[in-house]
Amino acid sequence: MKQELMPTHIAIIMDGNRRWAKQRNLPVKLGHKQGAETIKKIVRYANKIGIKYITVYAFSTENWKREKEEVNGLMSLLKGYLEDFSKEADTENIVIKVLGNISRLPKSLQENIEKAIKRTQNNTGIVFNIAFNYGGRDEITTAVKEIAEQVKEGKISVDDITEETISDHLYTRKMPDPDLLIRTSGEIRLSGFLPWQSVYSEFLFLDKLWPDFTEKDLDEAIEIYKKRNRKYGAK
Repeated sequence: MKQELMPTHIAIIMDGNRRWAKQRNLPVKLGHKQGAETIKKIVRYANKIGIKYITVYAFSTENWKREKEEVNGLMSLLKGYLEDFSKEADTENIVIKVLGNISRLPKSLQENIEKAIKRTQNNTGIVFNIAFNYGGRDEITTAVKEIAEQVKEGKISVDDITEETISDHLYTRKMPDPDLLIRTSGEIRLSGFLPWQSVYSEFLFLDKLWPDFTEKDLDEAIEIYKKRNRKYGAK
């Protein structure tokens, strides 16, 4: 693949784990487990082909409304995932980061997140962002509060606030915005995923369920992206 045409940052809404399980008369937790295996495969491949950042939507602030058993299962799945994959990611030069408000998560999970981040922080390969307990409006609200506090303390003035100021207070600070945003399962909406960062992203909505997503699907998505004419508001 020609590197100059490659997206730097790919974001993915990994939709369809539950439907994948139900189609096979399997427990929902097995759909999420298979989806987690797909993440590992895709992140490794993205790292291999030279993608610099990949951000996946794993758990939204609205997902707390799901059945308690499913929510607990997702918490347990992420905990085990971080324990296992952080070791593999470290040897494969992958950086793990978590985007979202982790203060609401179980203490043991918070500790696992911190360990995974610390373990891989000095790696130089792909940055793998896991959006967990993430909501786009919540992220922007938090950023606005932080900036307002700085104004209140006299550290900056209202006139100092720019788009860059807001970007610097988001979870994705110091990262490029996504070039390509993919959503699986046929749904055509963002569901609160990276609303500030995706204003000029190229969108691709696929009918395939996330557990069935393959390296070939990623290649095809990148080829579609390469053919898009990105104008950024210009004629």
